[in-house]
Amino acid sequence: MPNDLLKNNKLKILLLGCLLLLPHLPALAQLPAMSGDTARPGRTVYPPDTLGRRTPRGTVDGFLKASYQNDYKKAALYIRRDPALRKRQNTVRQAQALQTLLEVNGRIYPYSWISNEPEGKTDDNLGPNLDRIGAVTIDNESFDLILESYKDKEGNPIWLFSTQTIEHIPLRLDDLDTSTFISDTFPSFLQTRKWSGVPVSHWIATILVLIFSYLVAVGICRLFIFLIPKVYKKAGEEPYIGVIRAFSLPMQLNLAVWGFIYFGKEAGISLVVRQRFSNLTVIVGVVAVVLLIWQLLDVIGIVTERRMQRSRNQSAVSAILFLRRALKTTLVIIGAIVILDTVGFDVTTGIAALGIGGIALALGTQKTVENFVGSVTIIADQPVRVGDFCKIGDITGTIERIGMRATQVRTNDRTIVTIPNGELSSLKIENYAYREKFWFHPIFYLRLDTTPGQIRQLITDLKRVLMVHPRVNPAPARVRFVEIGLNGVKLEVFAYVDTGDADVFLEIQEELLLQMMDVVTASGTGFTLPSQTLYLSKDHGSQQ
Repeated sequence: MPNDLLKNNKLKILLLGCLLLLPHLPALAQLPAMSGDTARPGRTVYPPDTLGRRTPRGTVDGFLKASYQNDYKKAALYIRRDPALRKRQNTVRQAQALQTLLEVNGRIYPYSWISNEPEGKTDDNLGPNLDRIGAVTIDNESFDLILESYKDKEGNPIWLFSTQTIEHIPLRLDDLDTSTFISDTFPSFLQTRKWSGVPVSHWIATILVLIFSYLVAVGICRLFIFLIPKVYKKAGEEPYIGVIRAFSLPMQLNLAVWGFIYFGKEAGISLVVRQRFSNLTVIVGVVAVVLLIWQLLDVIGIVTERRMQRSRNQSAVSAILFLRRALKTTLVIIGAIVILDTVGFDVTTGIAALGIGGIALALGTQKTVENFVGSVTIIADQPVRVGDFCKIGDITGTIERIGMRATQVRTNDRTIVTIPNGELSSLKIENYAYREKFWFHPIFYLRLDTTPGQIRQLITDLKRVLMVHPRVNPAPARVRFVEIGLNGVKLEVFAYVDTGDADVFLEIQEELLLQMMDVVTASGTGFTLPSQTLYLSKDHGSQQ
């Protein structure tokens, strides 16, 4: 695969995944514009060229078909004539030499990577009239195969092999070894008989190479799966074994594709046959990427579900299942779009329709999406969990269920209040379940006739009640005389009880309050009672 195409595409799933699937990432990177080859509204429509040279893909396909039918006069029509050379240029010999070089030391990009538009590719940094379609190696030196757009007599564009490409091709190839495994092995009658313009021996060799490549790929993958647990002991445990299995089939497919490309070229399979299978290699690569991500989603989802089930967070399990299905659906759609574009379907209209449909769906399900996002926020931040006693807005109760759309709260009146998750995520939540201790904070009002000596003794005795109790936290534990008012002498008690259980706190609070009442009674004073003084006066009226 060409390095210049690989450099422009990165898929960071895992390091091993990058190394394994990197050759096929250019196909994914073509979304949504598909390398500039998609149909654009308002473009100029040109009359067809009899040789199919209106597009770079048509020129490559036409040249290969003509040259492998030994019609080099027709193949020469795909080569640019240099006006400076005029009659000295032998385009027929050049076409024959180019075919020989492509067969032995050349490579052409898969058809899906070659532009099928009269304008060619506009994003390859080669200029508006140039397209790169492959490379050829001569004397260990590689150079690009470049097509250039010219105007015919009617002013319409035609794509031809550029002058700079043809200049690199020697006309004499006597020193070039053109013998191949097929030519040396298969009988002559299989090499003379042709099917679709290609010797039958090449088609048979293609089938054999496919089978051989797949068997080699399966053997390599099984060897790796066998050796990895020997080297890394934890590889046989979850989730590592799941990740290894997720890579198994995609790696087999990729190795089989690379094996077919390598062994096919080494065996001498015709470039025409290899080009016909080029789109298939891209499709297999896309399928491998989709399978890898699909299986990794399963592994991650299963591991996460088990963790949530151990913590009894059923709402998180529901969210994980929903997200996994949504990601898988998106993955299949993207993979289908790439494959359809690879086989030649115009997916621009479909993508536009999906975009418009997505906008309409988003507008129609705005509240649903809002509630789903709210549920994801609640599950991720976990301000409340099932079983928590909390106050949400003006509602106090126990969380009974956190669903994908709404959360149910059981109030103290034993009623169920359903709060949409979109609204819940924006409300003020006071969660009592996270409380590790309770605040003990009673206020005592004593009679106004309580003396300073009695107050000092009360402060000491009340603080002793706090300090001797084993469940009262000594820091801080205080009793203070804070006010003299209309309601009497005010004493404030401030302490924390070390318990998170409300029932235990109520029991301890009851015990402390009774002891403090005993202390107040023994001190000779008492609590103030609500009182009201009524003054009566007689109105004598006016004196006559």
